[in-house]
Amino acid sequence: MTQRRVRAVYMRGGTSRCLVFRAADLPGMGAERDRILLAALGSPDPYGRQLDGLGGGISSLSKACIVGPTSHPEADVDYTFAQVEVTRPVVDYKGNCGNCSSAVGPFAIDEHLLPAVEGETRVRIHNTNTRKLIVAHVPVKDGEAQVAGDFELAGVPGRGARIALDFLDPGGAGSGRLLPTGNPRDVVDGIEASLVDATNPVVFVRAKDLGLAGIETPLAIDADRSLAARLEAIRVEAARRMGIPGSSAVPKVAVVTPPVDFTALDGARYRLDQVDLLARVISMGNCHRAFALTAAMCLAVAARVEGTVVRECVPSVSGDVRLGHPSGVLPIDAAVRVRDGAPWAERVTVYRTARRLMEGFVRVP
Repeated sequence: MTQRRVRAVYMRGGTSRCLVFRAADLPGMGAERDRILLAALGSPDPYGRQLDGLGGGISSLSKACIVGPTSHPEADVDYTFAQVEVTRPVVDYKGNCGNCSSAVGPFAIDEHLLPAVEGETRVRIHNTNTRKLIVAHVPVKDGEAQVAGDFELAGVPGRGARIALDFLDPGGAGSGRLLPTGNPRDVVDGIEASLVDATNPVVFVRAKDLGLAGIETPLAIDADRSLAARLEAIRVEAARRMGIPGSSAVPKVAVVTPPVDFTALDGARYRLDQVDLLARVISMGNCHRAFALTAAMCLAVAARVEGTVVRECVPSVSGDVRLGHPSGVLPIDAAVRVRDGAPWAERVTVYRTARRLMEGFVRVP
């Protein structure tokens, strides 16, 4: 056999796609595992297409999940997220993906990694990247994760079964602190920025400080090379201050602005009273077509922390934070309290859909 067969499932989780593996079917953490993930997704591809693999040529379509027995006393499964770069032979494990997290519960149920409970199965997930717990509430019918439903997720065509994800104690996932510098606002590369770490580290900056209106399309943002260079300089300096240098995946950079009327990529129009703020997120050099979920969760937390540039956009928000992004509006709920005189993120709750697209084997030369 000229190619190795590795059992895998191809899934959509939220607005991302990923290859999902059982941990037992892959080598342990290291170069051999990375080689398999790179080959399976088609990286590195200097043409940016991942033509020789299952990746889609952009960061949200170049991801892998490894699921196996838990090492945590309060979890049902362990889950490791891998972000595979498109053009370079790099696999990054320094952060989590909220969208891919929504695929883990259905995968665990359908792979019989825990007993299915008819109606709804509660899957306790230990994310090894961040050492945090996620509780997935997965609709179940006839012993399998349910796919059909009436929940509509912006950025995904059609409707599906709603999966609720509770990210518990999400603060300090990458750096160990909700506010890694101890400040709700710092000056980075000459502009004010909020460095916040909840589910994933994110640098928040005002759109106007970069000469943006905040409603630009992802294509327009990606085409502005001078802007891309500035955002990367901000990201690298923020990573140093947050104590997480060396990763191309985190922190992400989010550009925020107060609510205005906007048009989504599908042509749908939204009034300013339908959103609490607008934002664009940059991950691995690209502006996401639908806001990266972990960044959206971090944004919801930052919106409840006094003094951040996010909070100033939504000074009176209660209940869900309604985030306007290129593909529509995303509601996120966050609970933030003061503990020992500092803000503490108790949880973040988001809603996703997921679907198993293909199952079998990937071939690796």
